[in-house]
Amino acid sequence: MEYYNSNGKWITGGSGIISASSRGLRFGDGLFETIKCINGKPEFIDDHFARLWKGLQVLHFNIPKHFTPDYLEEQIQTLLKKNEHHQLARVRLTVYRGDGGLYDAIDHKPNYLIQSWALPAETGSWNTNGLVVGIYTDIKKSCDILSNLKHNNFLPYALAAMHAKKEKWNDAILLNTKGRICDTTIANIFLIKEEVVYTPALQEGCIAGVMRANLVKKLKAAHVKVEEGKLDVDALPDADEVFLTNSMYNLRWVQSIGDKKFSNTQTQKIYRAFF
Repeated sequence: MEYYNSNGKWITGGSGIISASSRGLRFGDGLFETIKCINGKPEFIDDHFARLWKGLQVLHFNIPKHFTPDYLEEQIQTLLKKNEHHQLARVRLTVYRGDGGLYDAIDHKPNYLIQSWALPAETGSWNTNGLVVGIYTDIKKSCDILSNLKHNNFLPYALAAMHAKKEKWNDAILLNTKGRICDTTIANIFLIKEEVVYTPALQEGCIAGVMRANLVKKLKAAHVKVEEGKLDVDALPDADEVFLTNSMYNLRWVQSIGDKKFSNTQTQKIYRAFF
């Protein structure tokens, strides 16, 4: 039997927790973080909480004194023990506003839900076969104060993921409203051309990925040239290599996008150096 934590209460899977008047349900009024845990310890936890707290400020939550990163980390670790997820696990921390209409929230305190799932032992390993990726064009991501956050209005990514499954892709690239490369359904995207690593700037509307930020920092420290900026779709077929990063899978190389096939020589070097 698996448990989850709803506002500090231990509840078994399948139990209801949200009322019909929940703003989280009605409007997607909230945020989430997906955190990989190894041997009961959350990875990059400070970075995840920094992004979450930034989002809480943007969404105008009133944060109680007890609602701190230390408190939430303790709740996460207790859940991992309770569910016996002692090795590799994925934790989803969802924070949402409570009941109320569009103009009359009862209060602005954060409610939270913590869930955990065991991960296969090979999660984060080098993906030998490479990913098959396509470009999703039906919805474009805006570039605004919400773009870099992992907020609960996730429809562009959800629909892109459905389209990817239909097309038998492993993932789908989303574009921003300018038609430039943004990110993918579950990852940040990097291109390599002539030993220079390119990735969309945060101003281009991509999620401010925790793994993205850490890898960019490590690459620059290792004197690898990294350029964060505007990437047109035409840059994809012109690239030598393409790879994706996120907190669960670390780094995965892309084998193909449409008819374009990619190598992985430099991507392998990056993986071996930093993962």
